[in-house]
Amino acid sequence: MGNHVEKLTHLNYKEVPTADPTGMDRDEGPRIGVSYIFSNDDDELEPPPDPGVTDLAREHPLSQPYDPRLHEVECSVYYRDECIYQKSFTGDDTLPAEVDGGGGGHLATYTPENLLNKCKPGDLVEFVCQAQYPHWVVYIGDFQVVHLHRLEVVNGFLTDASQGRRGRIANQLYRYKPLSPATVVQNALDQVGCKDRDLSWRNSECFAAWCRYGKREFKIGGELRIGKQPYRLQIRLGDKRSHTLEFQSLEDLIMEKRRNDQIGRAAVIQELSSHLQAAEEEDSQDSGARTAAE
Repeated sequence: MGNHVEKLTHLNYKEVPTADPTGMDRDEGPRIGVSYIFSNDDDELEPPPDPGVTDLAREHPLSQPYDPRLHEVECSVYYRDECIYQKSFTGDDTLPAEVDGGGGGHLATYTPENLLNKCKPGDLVEFVCQAQYPHWVVYIGDFQVVHLHRLEVVNGFLTDASQGRRGRIANQLYRYKPLSPATVVQNALDQVGCKDRDLSWRNSECFAAWCRYGKREFKIGGELRIGKQPYRLQIRLGDKRSHTLEFQSLEDLIMEKRRNDQIGRAAVIQELSSHLQAAEEEDSQDSGARTAAE
C-alpha cells in the first residue's frame, strides 16, 4: 500500500458563509470561511460515530485499562511543508496507564489528582478516554481550568472538568510558538460566559489551542477555503505505511483528527485498509481494461 494521499474535495457537513472573528493573529486582513450547521462540539455534541465503524470503537470506555499506544492514532499535521502538530510514540517512553506517569514521556497520562502537581498556569491539558472525543482545557492556576463545554466557555476545577478521565499536559503537540503564560490565562478568562452563537470555536481543542497560540486558524471561518488544500493529515498505519488526507483549513483537519481519536486506532486502521484495498482493486480493474483495449 505504501504512502497514499487523498484529497477531500467536499465535506460531509452543511456549510453556510460566515465572516472571520478577529483573532490574536493580526498579520493579515480578515479571512472568509464557512461554518457548519453544528457550530461547536465537545464530548456530547460532536457528530455521532459513523454507522459503519467497527465494534472495536464502541466498547465501553472503562471496559479495559487505557493504553495510549493501543488506542491513540499516531499522526502528523503539515501546513505546506511545515510540521505544525505531531503525535508519535517513536522515541517516547510512554507506558500503559496502570503505571501512573507512564515513564515520563510527553504522551503519558495521569489521574486528575496527579495532574494538579504537574500543571502550571497557561498549560494545555488533554483528557483522553477510549471511545470518547478528547477534551482540552486551559489550566489557569489554583486547581482551576477554563474550557469549552456544552456550547459554553466555563471556569471550573480541573478534577471536575476531567469527568474521571486521565489526562496529559498537551503543550508539545502543536509546534506553534506559544504566547506568554499570563496572556494564555487572560485569553481564556476573557471568554468565560461566551456561549451558543457567540462562540468562535468548533470544539474544546480549537478553543484551548487558540488561547495558547493566538492563531485565527483555530477559529470558525478563520481561513479561506478556496483553491489548493495546504493542510495534510498524515496517519501512521505501520512502520513503513501511512495515509495522507488533505484539507483546506486547519479546523476541518482537526475535526477529522478528533473523529479518529474517538473511534480509536484499530478502527481507523481497519477503515483505511478497507478503503485503500478497494481503491487498489479499482485501479487494477482499470489497468486490466486498458490492457485489453490495447
